[in-house]
Amino acid sequence: MGLGKTFVGSEKLWELNTPYNLVICQKSKINDWMNHFKTYYGDDYQVIRYSQQPIVTIPTDSIIVVNYETAWRRPELKKLRHFTLMLDESSKIKNERSNQSKFILELQPDNVILLSGTPTGGKYEELWSQLHLLGWRINKNVFLNQYTVQEWDDVLGHYKIVGYQHVDRLIRKLHQYGAVFMKSNEVFDLPKQNDVYVKCRITKDYKQFAKDHYAIRDGEEIVGDTAATAKLYLRQFAGVWNPNKLQQVEDLISSTDDRLIIFYNFKAEYETLAALCKKLKRPVATMNGSLKDMSAYETESNSVSLVQYQAGAMGLNLQKSNKIIYFTLTDKSELFEQSKKRIHRIGQDKPCFYYYLLTTGSIEWRMLDVLKMRRDYTDKLFEKEGN
Repeated sequence: MGLGKTFVGSEKLWELNTPYNLVICQKSKINDWMNHFKTYYGDDYQVIRYSQQPIVTIPTDSIIVVNYETAWRRPELKKLRHFTLMLDESSKIKNERSNQSKFILELQPDNVILLSGTPTGGKYEELWSQLHLLGWRINKNVFLNQYTVQEWDDVLGHYKIVGYQHVDRLIRKLHQYGAVFMKSNEVFDLPKQNDVYVKCRITKDYKQFAKDHYAIRDGEEIVGDTAATAKLYLRQFAGVWNPNKLQQVEDLISSTDDRLIIFYNFKAEYETLAALCKKLKRPVATMNGSLKDMSAYETESNSVSLVQYQAGAMGLNLQKSNKIIYFTLTDKSELFEQSKKRIHRIGQDKPCFYYYLLTTGSIEWRMLDVLKMRRDYTDKLFEKEGN
């Protein structure tokens, strides 16, 4: 399961040997964690799935597995003492104002194990809640003042973060409080990753909308009256509304009978891609906010899995495939980086290929630059002290 942080985390939990253990994870990973503990530690622990019903008495030498959404609704967990807390995908508590983050920050574990493939998403300010849980009780404002560069934004009416400072000092503090950063290729012998950039011709509609923030499409007015809506429509003109991109993705699907994973953002993209797969007579697996059916991926060697970033970029094991097509990009760095790991995992024995469909001269290239910048910020944290 995963890149190995499952094994590393569970071994550390076993070494700490506390009477009780609490593992909080995504809902989709509960069965994976329970099976892992039962398989490798079945003689040492009683593994308990903590659902909607509270447990009256928690036995010693137990591991309680619960998902984030349920955990904060179980106030009795705040009474737990002498336990090790392990968070899988600990970046889920980066928003310290959310209910689940507030709840977890109020727990009183003896030990804390945080597991995450993308602890910051390229934004150091998102480390604060995780570091607070590890024991660094630095005030949030002090943390921001020391390690971020901020400028006043007249439009937003508040300061915004435009860069970072004193990064070497931050890295030393991370190590001091037990943060260990390991890249997968430093721990496991995983296959090579290969990026393939597929350029798609820009359309007149895109150019017109980029110039005027106004266009008529299929008889409907498209108006970008705010920066957010303009960006949203530009992404669609470069994506699902670009016939040149649709032809490129059709050519890619037709070029192989291998399993393919396609990441996308919007409902209209899913509907278009699903219709295209039907036209090409390819079995379709789906993972999005409305439908979760991956049976075709599991059983059909020529299947195409349509995965929405928010629903499937984290947690899925898709190493039966070694090819991902990015129909459109997400603007969230953690989802982008995590999506690559769906196929680049333990059990993958083939080189991994990532096909980026990018409309020339469009917003998609700027989005890619930002994603790369965020990755560079994250990679900085992986540097050894003194580098």
